[in-house]
Amino acid sequence: MKGSLQAIQQWSLMKRTLFYIALLTFLTSSFLFLTPPGGKVREWMAQTVITTQHRSWAWIFVGAERRDLLVKKMQDDIELASLEKQNLGLVSVRKKSGKARSIDELIKVEDISGPLWKGKKMYVYDPTTIKIMTPNKPGEGERITSMVNRTGAVAGLNGGAFDDPEGLGNGFAALGMIISGGDIIFTDQDGSIPQHIVGFTKEGHLVVGKYDAFELRDMGVSEAVSFYPRLIANGKPMITSGDGGWGRAPRTAVGQRADGTVIFVVIDGRQKHSVGATLKEVQDLLLAEGAVIAGNLDGGASSELVVDGQLVTKPSSRYGERRLPSAFLVYDDPDSVQATRVWDGIDKIDAGGSHDHPDFLREQAEKRAKGQTTTPKPATETKPPAPAPKTEPAKPDTSGKAPASSGTSGEAKPGTAPSGKEPAAGGGGTGSAGNGSGTGAAGSGGEPAKPAGTQGQTGTEPGGSGTAPKPAGAGAAPSTDSTPAPSAAKPIAPDGGGTATKPVEAGDAATTPAATPAPAATAAEPIKTP
Repeated sequence: MKGSLQAIQQWSLMKRTLFYIALLTFLTSSFLFLTPPGGKVREWMAQTVITTQHRSWAWIFVGAERRDLLVKKMQDDIELASLEKQNLGLVSVRKKSGKARSIDELIKVEDISGPLWKGKKMYVYDPTTIKIMTPNKPGEGERITSMVNRTGAVAGLNGGAFDDPEGLGNGFAALGMIISGGDIIFTDQDGSIPQHIVGFTKEGHLVVGKYDAFELRDMGVSEAVSFYPRLIANGKPMITSGDGGWGRAPRTAVGQRADGTVIFVVIDGRQKHSVGATLKEVQDLLLAEGAVIAGNLDGGASSELVVDGQLVTKPSSRYGERRLPSAFLVYDDPDSVQATRVWDGIDKIDAGGSHDHPDFLREQAEKRAKGQTTTPKPATETKPPAPAPKTEPAKPDTSGKAPASSGTSGEAKPGTAPSGKEPAAGGGGTGSAGNGSGTGAAGSGGEPAKPAGTQGQTGTEPGGSGTAPKPAGAGAAPSTDSTPAPSAAKPIAPDGGGTATKPVEAGDAATTPAATPAPAATAAEPIKTP
């Protein structure tokens, strides 16, 4: 043994380096694939990847069959957690005062941390000061710092799911439902189809679960977006074993105490200072804060918190703050603020991607100027086009028969699907499956690419064609006499970017964990809540 070590020391530096790499690879592979603890590590790694924009790659760790089973379990867990109807009587909201209040009277922000993550928690003492805000112009999402400064908000954080092709979407292709000021200003589903919702009633009660538009109207929901899963229902934790099945990632979540106080949690991830949190860690944090109801929001690269116009967390997004279709903002005078109805009159939504992302295009131009060329990795596994058939010189026809016509066939390039949107994920989304993005399961980060409502986000998670479902305009009251036929739901990404109202199918890669790109949903008549 000693002689062998001495012989190795006499090798050249390159030879020794290659030997140590080979030895480390052998030992790591043996641990991961030949030991029970290694198997658990591989499964955890697969769950983490499932809720990003690269969900299909999870087969590398556990194989395609096991990956599909993990996605199915994620879907089932999301749906199971959404079944119990919420008891709004568990929360008693304090009445807001009529006088102007300082930031300290409205909110309080504190640092939080865990074994592998760091982040922020924000208390909002009056939940009626929370509103949903949307972008200020059609065709492009808006960064939260811009929303906060433009509308005079005290604070803001990311909201619901959206389609996020290649993680480079324009942030305008929302998924699920967006309600602001009591109006449904965006929906990709008929009003009779239940969707995963996180929002607030006009009295300030946090609502988390799966409801159709008519139920939301009857509950008085006035501000809401689509994401999942529910973490706490009627005082009970929804994750009672395991870590929630979404791995570690940046997270955004919201909970409410019995006295009405709202707790927003934003956790950094995918960085050296903070790897990210599991869903169970987020759930347990909110339980310790006394939350009786809580839900997961879009995470992954979308996770961020802005206070007094300044970004106070560190998003994992490649280009800093992302453009988003929705955000939760806190106002001293919420009645004076109204969300922009940017989807009205738009029949087809372009989700964007690397082909028109300004930061990506600028980066590529700089690399070309330096003599470098790079090609972005697609969010899905793609096959090269089939080679063109070889042509041979025509031979004279001596048969006397008419020549037969021949055609060529090519192989279609598959589209990009939340969140995981697990949610994006990631497919869906995101999303976010993704994170992810989407519910995402998938997503953005994203939280997971990054599951959908009727995940992802997964979050989230979204088709790669660049088109999203036709949004519904607002203003029409719901009718229970005639309801349009249900249409296919588009997945939300649990992670980052985008994830929606239907759990994702297994085997697809996207910003949310969705199996295949869902067909665009038929626009529903908007439903106005009281």
